[in-house]
Amino acid sequence: MAVQEEEVALERMEIKLYNTLSRSLETFTPLKDGVVSMYHCGPTVYDYAHIGNLRAYVFADILRRTFEYNKFSVKQVVNITDVGHLVTDGDDGEDKMTKALKREGKPLSLEAMREVATFYFERFTDDLKSLNIETPHEFPRASDHIAGDIEIIEKLQEKGIAYTTSDGVYFDISKFPAYGKLGNISLESLKDGSRVAVNPEKKSPADFALWKFDATLGWDAPWGKGFPGWHIECSAMSREFLGQPFDIHTGGIDHIPVHHNNEIAQSEAAYDAPLAHYWMHGAFVTMNDGKMAKSAGGFVTLKTLEDDMVSPLAYRYWLLTAHYRSPVNFTLEAVRGAQNALIKLMTAVSNLPEGGTLVAGYGERFRASINNDLGMSQAIALIWELLKDTAVADTDKRTTILNFDRVLGLKLGSLAPVEEEKVPEEIQALADAREEARKAKEWEKADALRIEIENRGYVVMDTAGGIKILSK
Repeated sequence: MAVQEEEVALERMEIKLYNTLSRSLETFTPLKDGVVSMYHCGPTVYDYAHIGNLRAYVFADILRRTFEYNKFSVKQVVNITDVGHLVTDGDDGEDKMTKALKREGKPLSLEAMREVATFYFERFTDDLKSLNIETPHEFPRASDHIAGDIEIIEKLQEKGIAYTTSDGVYFDISKFPAYGKLGNISLESLKDGSRVAVNPEKKSPADFALWKFDATLGWDAPWGKGFPGWHIECSAMSREFLGQPFDIHTGGIDHIPVHHNNEIAQSEAAYDAPLAHYWMHGAFVTMNDGKMAKSAGGFVTLKTLEDDMVSPLAYRYWLLTAHYRSPVNFTLEAVRGAQNALIKLMTAVSNLPEGGTLVAGYGERFRASINNDLGMSQAIALIWELLKDTAVADTDKRTTILNFDRVLGLKLGSLAPVEEEKVPEEIQALADAREEARKAKEWEKADALRIEIENRGYVVMDTAGGIKILSK
């Protein structure tokens, strides 16, 4: 049975999301009917993003797409941290952007910091495009919102919740009894030398920096020149673009014990209102069963995958086969297997004729899956089931699958395999030249040839069995 898509979308189904704050699955209720405001902790742009980092933004993307599929209007903000993020979760160590300047032989200046940040921000947005992640409505940079940081800190000082030491301004967690409510963090675990560095001037080991002094580099503030703390930046940017409270705040599970609890404490203490109503967290991508991290070295980027003949869309497909709250262990073999499945799916869809309508029963099951805490693996399984269903017309299969792809974001309808004998000679020549450049490790030349192929309406996908040429 098939019906028009518009008829299926008339009745809005409830959406259930796991809220870390309540530690339970909740029915989503927006602050404003039909509208969703979302803030996602963005990257610190001091280096390339690794594939573990990027899982957080695939998660944020499917969350946004799920709301849009359910006819919500979404305002999505992803911040860019380009100052103030120290190398540890505590308040010691070097600023990550300063570390990048030294690594790349740049002068220690705000101008050079901006230059490095811009370079890695652009690489990050390239990665988002490769993964077919929708562009956020706002991409605020922390260095552009120092005034907002200062405003919140002044508010906390007026209330007697912030105090000054020789190295900065700190938040006094004893003035916020609910500290640690996100994830039910015990204050007993927050002791000197574990999560935080030993600092005899702090009233409590878990007190955190709102501002760090630096007489030579930074911004002027009423209490002294320096940098905002990492946590205060997110409070300021989310409040400016979404107000307080807003609907949903997301991040990785590593943000729960420190960063997000600190955001909650400073924002709610300053303005006596919740920061966000729903807190959602994605699990890690592990490698050899350990968390993937830049600090450990040897992290895997999208370019690493492409060099190993794995498409970014195949990585996206692989992520969607697991629940966002479940850790996944990366192996090249697993992602290559996902790529083979994606190519098979693309081929199947390309062979289906156009002109059908949405299959109501499958449409209802799809929405039930995605609306149940983003059940993407069930949604993908449903597509494979639909392809095998002989009771459904091929035209309806195609329309239904492309409708589902609005959430999955796999570009199932935009790419179609081209039979080898039908590949235009000039495209084949460009593809051959690109392959030679890759073998010679002339990566810039290979990238330029790939872009030229795409400009002519084709895409080259590298697989373990050789290259495949697809049309847009």
